[in-house]
Amino acid sequence: MRVTQAVPSMQRTGRRPCGGGLALRLTITILLAALALLLGAAQVAAAEQASGKVHRIGVLSGGSRPSPAAPSALREGLRELGWVDGKNIVLELRYAEGKQERLPELAADLVSLKVDVIVTFGSPAAVAAKKATSTIPIVLGVIGDPVAIGLVRNLARPGENVTGNSLIAPELFQKRLEILKEAIPTITRVAFPGNPANPAGAAFRPQIDAAARSLGVELYRVEVRRPEDLEDAINAAARAGAGALLLSSDPLFFSARARIMELALRHRLPSMSEGKEFVEAGGLMSYSPSIPALVRRAAVFVDKILKGARPGDLPIEQPTTVEFVINLKTAKALGLTVPPSLLQRADQVID
Repeated sequence: MRVTQAVPSMQRTGRRPCGGGLALRLTITILLAALALLLGAAQVAAAEQASGKVHRIGVLSGGSRPSPAAPSALREGLRELGWVDGKNIVLELRYAEGKQERLPELAADLVSLKVDVIVTFGSPAAVAAKKATSTIPIVLGVIGDPVAIGLVRNLARPGENVTGNSLIAPELFQKRLEILKEAIPTITRVAFPGNPANPAGAAFRPQIDAAARSLGVELYRVEVRRPEDLEDAINAAARAGAGALLLSSDPLFFSARARIMELALRHRLPSMSEGKEFVEAGGLMSYSPSIPALVRRAAVFVDKILKGARPGDLPIEQPTTVEFVINLKTAKALGLTVPPSLLQRADQVID
């Protein structure tokens, strides 16, 4: 009350302000300055929007270039948030076409373009991007465990220029093997193709091996470094007596999924995959989070970063739901009868 009364008194008499009045005036001055800064920032943002500023978003993947409209899930997610490709953003797409050794060069190219954000797909692409820049924000579209491969310190506070989504759920490998055993009780050996260029494979290996042992299944590992290796790898698995095929969502496999399913059917190998896109391409079953949903979620991270958020302050998110998909047409082609218990639990059955 004393300060409130002093102000009008000073205005009436012209007396010099007392200590309390000076403090109040200083506080008001500081508040006004802060408000001016906030208004200035808002005016800059508005001016940028009005001037039609276009942000560049790099997309880096070890897989093959999709159709011209892709990556559709990322574009859709960005569009829902007001970012339209060719209007206020431009997507710079870089694909290694299955040749992982090209990723460092492609990442360096995006850095040279001074993109505002880099969205990566797969662990090799994320590692290449992180090595190429420590300042440009990196959003993980789809990846295994970013902590295990040394990209970030922890998921809650990455503390780096990296954020996004993680498929860190090694228990899903056990669930996939359990479903395979339920569908084909006699199975004892499962072919498990792996890409040596993907560090996520080594990070998850102990959990995967433990899951296989607990179910009495032997994993027959075959290396696939390039799309050209796929036929030899699956031929070798069939010769080794593998009774099924277990597939991860490695970008190399994801891009070549139609070819993989063609080879699997040729050798009458039922498949369990990470991603329903494999089942839509002719695989038998999949049990995994929705990859398009993860990619759309990556758009939320991009949006926050373009609006000023620091990637290191944005927790890396993990999927909370999974989809179980069965392709009955493929089951019939393989001469398999899918147990009713599995059909009842499926989220989607493709006839």
